[in-house]
Amino acid sequence: QVSLVESGGGLVQAGGSLRLSCAASGRTFSSYTMGWFRQAPGKEREYVASINWNGITTYYPDSVKGRFTISRDNAKNTVFLQMNSLKPEDTAVYYCAAQIVRNRPYDYWGQGTQVTVSS
Repeated sequence: QVSLVESGGGLVQAGGSLRLSCAASGRTFSSYTMGWFRQAPGKEREYVASINWNGITTYYPDSVKGRFTISRDNAKNTVFLQMNSLKPEDTAVYYCAAQIVRNRPYDYWGQGTQVTVSS
């Protein structure tokens, strides 16, 4: 079992930055692919970023590419999402997730942290 706890959300003005953290329990964190997702009210959950087990490979959709950066610290069982140049449309609840087997559905999810970007 893996427990994920997000933190770092809040209210920020457009153009500002936030850094989200996701602390994971479990001794096998370093073997998981980790991802960030978000869900805005009335919208479907959206993929935001992912990072492979050793942090070398990262993926982003076009909506956040160049503004968001995912990273991880396996020694601290933590994954981060640095968000720069935030836009009002980035407003959502942000979730981190752990994927045990590559290319399979994510297995574990955090409770989410609210990010609100004001215009």
